[in-house]
Amino acid sequence: MSTRTQSGARAGTQSNAMAAGQDAIALLTADHREVAEMFEQFEQLGDRATTSKEKLKDKICKALIAHTTIEEEIFYPAVRAANVEEGEDMVDEAIVEHAAAKDLIKQLQEMQPDDDLYDAKVKVLSEQIEHHVKEEEKEMFPKAKKAGLDLLALGQEMALRKQELMSTL
Repeated sequence: MSTRTQSGARAGTQSNAMAAGQDAIALLTADHREVAEMFEQFEQLGDRATTSKEKLKDKICKALIAHTTIEEEIFYPAVRAANVEEGEDMVDEAIVEHAAAKDLIKQLQEMQPDDDLYDAKVKVLSEQIEHHVKEEEKEMFPKAKKAGLDLLALGQEMALRKQELMSTL
């Protein structure tokens, strides 16, 4: 199967999952895996692969911008509203982590792969996101499930918003 066909199949599977009513946590977790995979691909690229690095960095930044937006606009307010155990503190910390990531994303969007510190900034962004993902998946998501949030409705709303964002980024 060609890379183009594989990507199309993956995109089709994701769209079908969204249409079938993927819950919010499943959607966010799938995003986490997708971004982690892109960071791994970036790390495998050699110093001379500047075009590939630039394209992959753009995909990573776009995915992270869409992801942080749907979390901040939809998921985190729902966590706050549901009085999830320690939800206020977890959401506050997540928003601060998002701000740090957004700062690095902005810097990277203004850089070229052969600039000083380019690879280092991608690596630090990767590490920050990895930390953020662990906290969400081990702490916030289980507590959100226990709180009785309508994760299916949230997932549908988030999937629609994500599609909208991805088409404009």
